[in-house]
Amino acid sequence: MDAAVLNPFGFARKRFRQWWQARLPLTDNVTLTQRNVYILPTRPGFMLGATLVVLLVGSINYQLNLGYLLTFLLAGSAVVGMHVCHATLRGLTMNLLPPPPQFAGASATLSVVLSNARNKVRHGIGLAVLDATHEDHWAWTDVPAQGTCTVQVAFRPQRRGLHRIPPLTAETRFPLGTFRVWTVWRPAAQVLVYPAPELHPPPLPPGEPRAGGGGAARAQSTGEFEGVRAYRRGDPLKLVVWKKAAKSDELVSRDTMQSQRYELWLDAAQTGTGDPEGRLSRLAARVLQADKLGQDFGLRVQGQEIKPASGEAHKRRCLEVLALC
Repeated sequence: MDAAVLNPFGFARKRFRQWWQARLPLTDNVTLTQRNVYILPTRPGFMLGATLVVLLVGSINYQLNLGYLLTFLLAGSAVVGMHVCHATLRGLTMNLLPPPPQFAGASATLSVVLSNARNKVRHGIGLAVLDATHEDHWAWTDVPAQGTCTVQVAFRPQRRGLHRIPPLTAETRFPLGTFRVWTVWRPAAQVLVYPAPELHPPPLPPGEPRAGGGGAARAQSTGEFEGVRAYRRGDPLKLVVWKKAAKSDELVSRDTMQSQRYELWLDAAQTGTGDPEGRLSRLAARVLQADKLGQDFGLRVQGQEIKPASGEAHKRRCLEVLALC
């Protein structure tokens, strides 16, 4: 049955929330003013209001001067607390730092810098990702006078691709907890989500002969090229095949002359799986595997070809292609 029929009030609330959030501007830097800060009493605040009404009626009925004093003293404290609570958020500046890329299924961490231009400390400020389907996880902090602090919140993207940062919310209930002051903020930044790498990928594929090189390439079960030779005194340590040395107790080095005749290609057509997302997941795992081994590798996926190279920039470029294809 349709969710709107089962819970019409919840459905109407969700639609209103989506309509209201869509009217908010997209910005990575926001300064809170009276126009974007909202205030309402909390449950303890409503209970305090009801208590004040009972005290006032009792004082009037029995002509209790001390009752009047207590009632107006508590009411004055609540009014002062309301202004202090609203001023705790008003004037605060929030700036979202560019989020780093993440893998699907992992938590993406968002860093928000809170800046306080006043000469007083702002206490009890919470920040969270506004999520209509999950319980918010709050990060609380105090912002020093005329200073800044960084707050980190996280959300978990489930699919690869380029995702817009979900709306964020900040709130405070300082000092009495009788009022809740909050704001909703829609960042303009986007986070790139790589495919989730396969947990136990097969060995790397064998190398392909370079153009004009001729011959066939061979690979070990570990996915490394078969171009090795006995260790020679003076060989750089980065050329030593430590895995092979651990198995045979003999030092061997990579034959750079043979490795120059072959090149490693990570091809989506040779992943051995028919699932499109499974192919991307296996390719992501092989990119990480080849980068960890320090091998030059190229990537072929959906008509795109990245020539063999190595390094952090090359790894990120390959993962970005896998995320967006």
